[in-house]
Amino acid sequence: MADFPQRALGAGGPTVPALGYGCLSFGGNYGPADPAGAARTLDAAWDAGLRHFDVANIYGAGLCETLLGDWLAARGHRDAVVATKAGIVTAPQRGTDNRPAYLRAELEGSLRRLRRDHVALFYIHRRDARVPLAEVAGLAADLIAEGKIGAWGLSEVSPATLRAAHAITPVAAVQSEYSLWTRLPELGLLQATGALGVAFVAFSPLARGMFGETPVTRAQIGPADFRHANPRFVEPNLTVNEGWVAPFRAFARSRGWPVAALALAWVLDRGDHVVAIPGTRHAHHLAEWLPAADIRLSDADRAEIERLLPAGFAQGDRYAPAQLAGVETYG
Repeated sequence: MADFPQRALGAGGPTVPALGYGCLSFGGNYGPADPAGAARTLDAAWDAGLRHFDVANIYGAGLCETLLGDWLAARGHRDAVVATKAGIVTAPQRGTDNRPAYLRAELEGSLRRLRRDHVALFYIHRRDARVPLAEVAGLAADLIAEGKIGAWGLSEVSPATLRAAHAITPVAAVQSEYSLWTRLPELGLLQATGALGVAFVAFSPLARGMFGETPVTRAQIGPADFRHANPRFVEPNLTVNEGWVAPFRAFARSRGWPVAALALAWVLDRGDHVVAIPGTRHAHHLAEWLPAADIRLSDADRAEIERLLPAGFAQGDRYAPAQLAGVETYG
């Protein structure tokens, strides 16, 4: 069992290992869904000491929540810390919906699929600027009072939105993409969450597979793979980006560390309020994460990583245009 430091999901929130588990990949975003394989990987995560599981209603159109709920029920893991999200709509086109009635109905559906009467954390998956923030924060307060959620969070928002929401109903966590190749949160969100006592939950901390032991190639990316049309994984960007990452892999190996473990250790080193939620469909990849618990970066390590992968090195936008609905920019 890996000995990750314990960190709170917000002031007064549950304490979890700094490494959690993101369940997105179980819904077919990176390859065909495999319920049996998902269960094996979740077993490996639990055996490794991971207790925080992150999912959303749109992951696999509810499939990921169902898989996670079935697994939790079958294993009797009532003490798991479960987080889910709502607020993105996909039909008739991708967009956002933060109307309280919609969010409440979506939460009820999530609870049924998860086989739980409450979740520890409920995120607004994307901010809908058409709905006053006070209405969304008011709904969160109501859901907390009703015992349906332990706390609420926001995803992909600006520091200004966080501060405004937190002043109405205290926010437990903000979830944003953060890794060595996506460093926008350093322009204020990491600082704002730390100052407010809000957990910063980093999704895609392994850059959607780029920080693995072997390079990602176009041949590995099928038409249904999320990365197929992602700008950073199309050519010539993929080759350029791999040219940056290859020396980082060599550095990790020179220090005796798995590449993924070093990338995760770097994220967790960014603040005591930072929690990372990588995801994978395969238990052998999960095993590559666990040495991150034992990596202590020196100032020399940090400087070398910064030299190898300076902020902004990645070529290409992190999302295709259709996936940007509701993502707040700042800085």
